[in-house]
Amino acid sequence: METLEKNTQKQIGDYVAEDYRTAAVFSKYKIDFCCNGGRTIDEACQKKGVDSNLLLDELNSVLNNKGNEVIDYKSWPLDLLIDYIEKKHHRYVEEKIPVLKQFLDKLCRVHGERHPELFKINELFTGSAGDLAAHMKKEELVLFPFIKKMVQAQLTNGSIERPHFGMVENPIAMMKHEHDNEGERFRQIADLTDNYNPPSDACNTYRVTFAMLEEFEKDLHLHIHLENNILFPQAIKLEQLFG
Repeated sequence: METLEKNTQKQIGDYVAEDYRTAAVFSKYKIDFCCNGGRTIDEACQKKGVDSNLLLDELNSVLNNKGNEVIDYKSWPLDLLIDYIEKKHHRYVEEKIPVLKQFLDKLCRVHGERHPELFKINELFTGSAGDLAAHMKKEELVLFPFIKKMVQAQLTNGSIERPHFGMVENPIAMMKHEHDNEGERFRQIADLTDNYNPPSDACNTYRVTFAMLEEFEKDLHLHIHLENNILFPQAIKLEQLFG
């Protein structure tokens, strides 16, 4: 049986980039692998009061389970990864936001008096919905097309014009900052919903809404991980080839 080297200095984002199944282990201990994937196992475990040897043993267990097919996102060409992010994750956000907003508005009307935290949850999600819509458009109209131009230039041994934003690290830094904001919003939503556990008097709409919010957060974590830990670092490396 293969075992992980007991490397507590390896970054969390690297584990998840190599095998996304490890995300479940980090999530179990409430260790952020998407926005804060740049931390080492040691740093994250110290902050959360988690035994790093226990965490590494659980990571080993996941990595040695060959039963599930693992998608190797790191091996994908960047233009394919961009298309996947847009068609799977951007589309998911666009489809789920109006449904969730409708449900949250209804919960506030019907249950807000007994559960006033619903108003704050609704406010946080509405803020996230607006910011994510603007964020995704910036990626789709500015950053992603430039990365695709670099991919094409590399394939054809061509050159690229310097974009108006200068280095690709500039818009990437902005996107990562916006990812941090969404990560923080959903940490607050998770706290306010008791980690998406509806109260005992919850109706079906209440339960469905919390389940949808939890699914939305999980999708957002994978979405941010694919960009922060795979797409963005590879785009920065690619740009360096053009001098």
